Amino acid sequence: MSSRETVITIVQGDFAVSTNPDVIMSTVLGSCVAVCLYDPDAGVGGMNHFLLAGTGGQRGRDLRYGVNAMELLINRLLRAGAERHKLRAKLFGGARMTTHARDIGPSNANFAEEFLKQEGIPCISQSLGGEQARRVQFTPTTGAARQLQISGDGPEIIPTKKVPPPPDITLF
Repeated sequence: MSSRETVITIVQGDFAVSTNPDVIMSTVLGSCVAVCLYDPDAGVGGMNHFLLAGTGGQRGRDLRYGVNAMELLINRLLRAGAERHKLRAKLFGGARMTTHARDIGPSNANFAEEFLKQEGIPCISQSLGGEQARRVQFTPTTGAARQLQISGDGPEIIPTKKVPPPPDITLF
């Protein structure tokens, strides 16, 4: 990291958007999911970090819930100059952190994938599931992302999975 770079830490129930090429967004995830969205042509991107899938029974500004976190992130990106049809996504998190709790991580991951599909936003890479926490670093202006898997032995770099592009579809 150069001395000019600024790290913005995204905590649970938070999001950020930036057009500054010196910004790196960072978060640590277990069962939570971070969605990194960016418009490569406009040089703008952002990251959210949500705890629970869905809306929590109400629409609003509670960013702990996926729908709210996604809608607010997308709206802020559009206000910052992104074009909706040019948005690209990268997904991280959704681990199963305990064996005795309900499957919050997989539920969060499924929600994020379905939300993007319904909104027509392509997911170009993802690292979802597993049983370990991960630290994610995202450069919002370029879409570059890096993750470190956190285990009892310390962080380890793990690759993200490329998602094949959807077939070309013409809508009338």
